[in-house]
Amino acid sequence: MANRLAAETSPYLLQHRENPVDWYPWGEEALGRARAEDMPILLSVGYSACHWCHVMAHESFEDAETAAYMNAHFVCVKVDREERPDVDAIYMEAVQSFTGQGGWPMTVFLDPGGVPFYGGTYFPPDDSRGMPSFRMVMEAVLQAFRGQREEIRERAATTVGRLEALARLSPGGVPDQAALAGAVATLLGRADPANGGFGHAPKFPPASSLELLMTRGVRAGDRGRKELEQVERTLDAMLSGGIYDQLGGGFARYSVDAAWLVPHFEKMLYDNGLLARAYLHGWQVLGHERYRRVCEETLDWMLREMRGPEGGFYSAYDADSEGEEGKFYVWTPDQIRAVLASDAADPSAAPADPSASDLTGATGGKGRPRAEEILAYYGVTEAGNFEGKNILHLAEGAAAPAPEGLDAARGALLAARAERGWPGLDDKRLTSWNALALAALAEAGAILGRDDYLDAAARCAEFLLATMRDDGRLLRTYKDGRAHLNAYLEDHAFLIEALLVLYEADFDPRWFAAARELAETMIERFGDEERGGFYSTSTDHETLIARRKEVGDHPIPSGNSAATLGLLRLAALSGEARFAGRARGVLALFGEPAVTHPDSFAHFLRALDFDLAPTHEVALVGDPKALLTVVRSTFRPDVVVASGPAGATEPPLLDARTEVGGKPAAYVCEGFVCQLPVTDPEELRRQL
Repeated sequence: MANRLAAETSPYLLQHRENPVDWYPWGEEALGRARAEDMPILLSVGYSACHWCHVMAHESFEDAETAAYMNAHFVCVKVDREERPDVDAIYMEAVQSFTGQGGWPMTVFLDPGGVPFYGGTYFPPDDSRGMPSFRMVMEAVLQAFRGQREEIRERAATTVGRLEALARLSPGGVPDQAALAGAVATLLGRADPANGGFGHAPKFPPASSLELLMTRGVRAGDRGRKELEQVERTLDAMLSGGIYDQLGGGFARYSVDAAWLVPHFEKMLYDNGLLARAYLHGWQVLGHERYRRVCEETLDWMLREMRGPEGGFYSAYDADSEGEEGKFYVWTPDQIRAVLASDAADPSAAPADPSASDLTGATGGKGRPRAEEILAYYGVTEAGNFEGKNILHLAEGAAAPAPEGLDAARGALLAARAERGWPGLDDKRLTSWNALALAALAEAGAILGRDDYLDAAARCAEFLLATMRDDGRLLRTYKDGRAHLNAYLEDHAFLIEALLVLYEADFDPRWFAAARELAETMIERFGDEERGGFYSTSTDHETLIARRKEVGDHPIPSGNSAATLGLLRLAALSGEARFAGRARGVLALFGEPAVTHPDSFAHFLRALDFDLAPTHEVALVGDPKALLTVVRSTFRPDVVVASGPAGATEPPLLDARTEVGGKPAAYVCEGFVCQLPVTDPEELRRQL
């Protein structure tokens, strides 16, 4: 019989609805029972694409004896960390303080008031792996709860105080250019000079750090060589590795090795939104067509496999299929040979491009069968590189020439792969992650001339602004026609940034108006008037044991970092200094830890860079296609642009701007103080 999770919308919670565990979703019903019966809470947190979450579920939560013990002694609560990042963040910090590490699945034991007193991550069903078994852990926790109750009560206040520490941080000064330069140098000092990225395995795609290095490298000109070399090294290493889906496009969540070869196979919407923009900017800065290709392949994958009928985007694909991690993605040489042989024999599969035909001909360009060239290109061997099979990767590196017939071979292999058992799809739509996808589609659509991307971005924005609302207030999650849960700071902040990107892509003033309205709401409902910065939850949010200010931009930007950059860009388009003042309050609050730990604050440092550098506000009036081409011709991190007909007043940057001599005109301004308008594209290029 299904438990209480059957009424939820989260795919992760629904995965557990048939468990014999008497699960509760997070909420007052569970917390009230714990208080009324003076029982400890067993909180289990994970997400639907998490491989080890599935392992622990199969080993423990589906086991009748384990479930009976859990039900007898604990109020058992299951949380989807993606729907409830507020709950996850509180208890993850507690687990990290208890154990020195964190991750998912996360298992935390709380007192009846919701204060954690012990926790960990994955616990095995027995102690054969050098870890205590889950049953042993539960028995020890229960013994402590009964025998050391007074000590647990005394520690509770200290625990809550530690969880609220960031919210009580007082502002210092906004870091200056020297401090920012030092932070970038520190970041480069942590770079992996051999494999790209930063630090050691496991490696997560460092999108925000790459964006920071590109911004600083472009601004520094010839002095930015080190920054851009590390960007190129990392972009090439990731696109060559198994972390990138060589057939279908899109990136996995992280690599378990330093060389980006073996991914943890789950594919998340947020990574791909961020990385599509990083590769787009890499193409603009470094000029490599392979970066444009990866950007488009990633966005095409999102449109093909991740978009719902209403225009929103799904959250993730699982790492597992048919009970095995990575099974959907790996190949043997014979599997590839069979696909290419059957494709070549099928006239209906013959490619239009003659250079892409004859995949299995007797000889290829180097005297080898074409299939063997494809195998060599993707590093496929009889021994394999993953449990006897092969993760496809570019064996000779990112710049290696593609073999003849590669496009047709990829198409055939992708079609064959589609016939396999697919990984599980988490089809909930999250506002913040959709905003990251929206921003990538909008910017790429404008720069690459892809109207399909622009259309998809506009549809996504309409979905978020219309469906993800309750009485005008933004909501967090949507599935099966139901949107619910209060939106968080990151939902508001990411969407403000995305709407401004979309405005600068199609110049529809409704996106600017929506961004400004959201900014007002964010300031009112999330802002800290006393110390500055923004809380993660709104003033009308459910009361938890701590109200926190989240920071840290890896793997995705924090709400405070995104709010800062969004407000600064909004101020540049609107001329409203109060938005910039709010942003500088965040810079003052977190500036010191940001310059000390740049790898954890890269998006924040991009906002700092934007504030410290001269910002160019470009107003285009009339039908300025040639002028707009100049603005978009390269990566310009210090530019905001508005465009509209003469007489337009929104955004305020357009107010009182006119054509010049009947020609479209460009006004380049700093702080709304403008140079003389120009009508010649080359003169605009010089001013920029």
